[in-house]
Amino acid sequence: MLGEMTSVHVPVLAAELVDVLDPRPGEVAVDATFGGGGHARLIADRLGEEGELIAIDRDPDAAPRFAAFAAEVPCRTRFVAAPFADALEALRAEGVRADLVYLDLGISSMQVDTRERGFSYAHAAPLDMRMDSEQELTAADVVNDWEERRLARILRDYGEERYADRIARAIVRERAREPIGTTDRLVEIVTGAIPTPARFAAGHPAKRAFQAIRIAVNDELGQLDRALPAAFELLRPGGRLAGISFHSLEDRRVKRFLADLAQGCICPPDLPVCVCGRSPRGDLLTRGGVVATDEETAVNPRAKSARMRAARKLEDRA
Repeated sequence: MLGEMTSVHVPVLAAELVDVLDPRPGEVAVDATFGGGGHARLIADRLGEEGELIAIDRDPDAAPRFAAFAAEVPCRTRFVAAPFADALEALRAEGVRADLVYLDLGISSMQVDTRERGFSYAHAAPLDMRMDSEQELTAADVVNDWEERRLARILRDYGEERYADRIARAIVRERAREPIGTTDRLVEIVTGAIPTPARFAAGHPAKRAFQAIRIAVNDELGQLDRALPAAFELLRPGGRLAGISFHSLEDRRVKRFLADLAQGCICPPDLPVCVCGRSPRGDLLTRGGVVATDEETAVNPRAKSARMRAARKLEDRA
């Protein structure tokens, strides 16, 4: 979901998602990251009156958007207010079986545009970054309370930040003088910790640090690691699963998960017969991933980093 700031939510790879998932009348679809409902609207129109769309979102602001959406689409609808991994696991426990599940990962343009939520490094705002505004942990807690080694680790692992150690050291030094409570103050500290020649070598100097802290606040990668198997288990045989990622940390997880589903025998090649008994559980629908066209990125710059991967479920585990 994350991209350039925009006042209107434009779903990324929308046509490609519909083409790959091929929703049909009467099917059950699960939108695990409802956001602005752009993808959901296109899917719902294909499901028809006999179909059902279950939408998931942890953001309380998504509920009224879903209510308006539900009043306009032809299919049955249901909204689950929870982090997507929790919701997918709960739906599976209920016995729900879906024909398609899709995840549009990251942060939505509506969240970025709401300045007081503190997601953007472009505006002064409270240091918040919670996707669920009712959860306790905020970006201010991470920045002001986490030890230096832990800060450096998330900056390096979640932001792929080359200067993670220097930034963490600067944060700890500055918070000892005064608590860091706003986005602009954090931007100032991060920028000052990066060597001058490298500050704008790859976009805004605080971009990677903000991504890392946001991922930590919302446990985004932990949620994704739980959500992928939960989503696949939710599918009926023949069901389709898709994930749209906006950075390499997400995409690698989706890619590895789907590739593992599609892998068959893992016996050493010198064995004359298979002894592992492993057979593919999924069939890849997008080899190499699907990226946005030049036309889409020209209209919607946030689509430039998007990549979609998808697979079809072959059968249930015996």
